Amino acid sequence: MKVPEYMNKTEFSDEESLFEDVSENEFSNSNDTGDDSASWDAVIESKHSLLDLNLKELWHYRDLLFLFVRRDFVTVYKQTILGPLWFFIQPILTTITFTIIFGNVAQLSTDGAPKLVFYMAGITLWNYFSTCLTNVSGVFNANASIFGKVYFPRLIMPLTIVISNLMKFGVQFLLFLCFVGYYYSQNEIKPNAWIAATPIVIILMALISMGIGLILSSMTTKYKDLNQLIAFGVQLFMYATPVIYPSSSVPAAYQWVVELNPLVGLFDYMRYAYLGVGSFTFSDFIYPFVFAIVILFVGILVFNKVQKTFMDTV
Repeated sequence: MKVPEYMNKTEFSDEESLFEDVSENEFSNSNDTGDDSASWDAVIESKHSLLDLNLKELWHYRDLLFLFVRRDFVTVYKQTILGPLWFFIQPILTTITFTIIFGNVAQLSTDGAPKLVFYMAGITLWNYFSTCLTNVSGVFNANASIFGKVYFPRLIMPLTIVISNLMKFGVQFLLFLCFVGYYYSQNEIKPNAWIAATPIVIILMALISMGIGLILSSMTTKYKDLNQLIAFGVQLFMYATPVIYPSSSVPAAYQWVVELNPLVGLFDYMRYAYLGVGSFTFSDFIYPFVFAIVILFVGILVFNKVQKTFMDTV
């Protein structure tokens, strides 16, 4: 084949050298940073350090957290007749049951507080704690289909549970305040300035339930029997917590056992701040605070270790 005169060998060599120069420049520019990962938004790599938590990633996925919270709120009551009214019905029916059985039949002490509002104070806190603990402990089994298909920080799901139940707690807490307002107008209870510390109690309750739940969730991936034991254990733990009785009614010989429970101080606070019964001091916050920080830290470490391999056992 005859090559046209305007396409001589010199021109071919010039074009080849031009492409070579461009390729070399692109290659050199890609290596200017010295780190290939600098051009990526996220890099998934194998990590073996137990303390490699990468908590900054949670903030990057905050929109996903919001969507999961919205999903939980909408789907639970989407096909119900009463909808969000169940937030009110459940604690009211439970309070009435406790009042009849433990207040009237068993004649348990309420430290002189009206029975209805006394049990409502305990039920409001306990519902939030028990629901968070139970749901977080089954987070791997409940979300295995999602975890196996797409990547996102696994800690998003426990946080979703805690925040979603916080909205439910807020509704029930408003109901409790209505009870408090009524009995206060009748001069039967005496709330005090300690009610300002309520956010601290809620945060501590959330941290404790999440920390214990993370540890249990890491165990349920391998031992399925724990799912049944957790539900049963939470019910038993309610009787070890002053939900239906004041801690002051526990015999002196067993007080030290009750004080090992980090929730005791929080329930005592609820009755003291809003009903004016029992006793509470600022030092009673120290043990729940330390326990919450420690158990949450341990829970995140265990959760972080198990999440890397849980798909092999779930």
